[in-house]
Amino acid sequence: MSRRQFLGTASAAAAFTIVPRRVLGGPGFVPPSDKINLAVIGVGGQGTFDMTRFMELPEVQVVAVADPVQEMDYSKFYFGGMKGREPAKQLVNETYAKQAGNGAYNGCNAYVDFYDMLEKEAGIDAVCVSTTDSLHAFAAMAAMKKKKHVYCQKPLTHDVWEARQLTLAAREHKVMTQMGNQGHAGEGNRLMVEWIEDGAIGDVTEVHCWTDRPAGYWPQGVRRPEETPSLPPTIDWDRWVGPAPWRYFHPIYLPFNWRGWWDYGTGALGDMGCHILDTPVWALQLGHPTAVQASSSPFTDDSGPIAAMVTFEFPARGKMPPVKLMWYEGGLTPPRPLELEAGRRMGDGSGVLFIGTKGMMMCNTYGEQPRLIPETSMKAYKQPPKRLQRVANGLSGIYADFINAIKTGEPACSNFDISGPLSEITLMGNLAVRVNAAFQDKGLRGQRLLWDGEKMEVTNMPEANKFVKREYREGWSL
Repeated sequence: MSRRQFLGTASAAAAFTIVPRRVLGGPGFVPPSDKINLAVIGVGGQGTFDMTRFMELPEVQVVAVADPVQEMDYSKFYFGGMKGREPAKQLVNETYAKQAGNGAYNGCNAYVDFYDMLEKEAGIDAVCVSTTDSLHAFAAMAAMKKKKHVYCQKPLTHDVWEARQLTLAAREHKVMTQMGNQGHAGEGNRLMVEWIEDGAIGDVTEVHCWTDRPAGYWPQGVRRPEETPSLPPTIDWDRWVGPAPWRYFHPIYLPFNWRGWWDYGTGALGDMGCHILDTPVWALQLGHPTAVQASSSPFTDDSGPIAAMVTFEFPARGKMPPVKLMWYEGGLTPPRPLELEAGRRMGDGSGVLFIGTKGMMMCNTYGEQPRLIPETSMKAYKQPPKRLQRVANGLSGIYADFINAIKTGEPACSNFDISGPLSEITLMGNLAVRVNAAFQDKGLRGQRLLWDGEKMEVTNMPEANKFVKREYREGWSL
């Protein structure tokens, strides 16, 4: 009997029976009538944005925030304004006071350390993790071990091994999860999956994915600064550095610019890969790549390159042929198809191009605006019935989809069983890029790395495996 059938059969009996909450769903169950108490870990630009979206949902009550930064000026970045735990706390309290109409609310607590918060805030049902990439796995794992549901920004983790551990932990602790790659909630990606299944462009053997980042967003290809300016009293630097190697404070790292530094971020591929690669990984049912190879502009061991290209090779899947997927970043793009009409832009700064035996298909970031090309093919195509379940409100619905998962027990659209493997693929590309810098003096730049996905092991270059799982600073363990 399916869950839906069971619920339908039991509905009449439910009207006459009062069942204890603990019996209905165990310690992590939240009845539909209850508010979900949410804590936000990391309230810089993205974290504050996520927190605000969650506060718009009537089922959610933000009760705590945690961030080692008390406050910081983001006015020079596209998020704008003051960010940090104190501005976040103030925003929460002011929002709920306004909703209550009495001008007084002080129910949100602020913490420097998320471990401390998870110990003291026993009433938390779920967390939103929007820290530096280097802390994603630690915050998410700590929450899951306490049976808290987890929404985590992309990429899910800093390296391949961590992504696997979070996927396994979510299953073990039986919590609801979601990664913040909002395209997975969108209409565009669903259409492309259905069109591929329908054979709209035949068998797909080649895919091109690209982004213009990091250009104009954060610096890459730069050397670590040698000067050691004084640390602002508003930052707990030890907690900000977290499990990464110890470096002295420098304003070049934050706010936001940490993305380009390997200690804390995962570069352009980590930032945008889980948005852009999601489209082909889902539509083509891609699992572990069997080989990965990278080339890039010159860069250091400290930060990512200004521009890079990564080639992933995937084996056949059932009746689907092998696929070669090319990733471009930093302004590099694939060759423009002759079939694309003059004047039409490729993507929107980022994009995906599928090449099949019967045609081509292209979309923007998040799978938006999917089209067969040329446009005459799109107009002639009879679209198949919509098979996949849709997420209400598309991209912006990814937050409510997570909350709905907590209340119903039905997995969210980008739960860790989906987003964990996607993150592994994305971070495997970074591994190939980092090998170029680490071993270029040994003549190994551009090496084609053979990958055993199940074992998480580079089989033809053992030295590369140090990037599968990073070493943590003393006192830190996952």
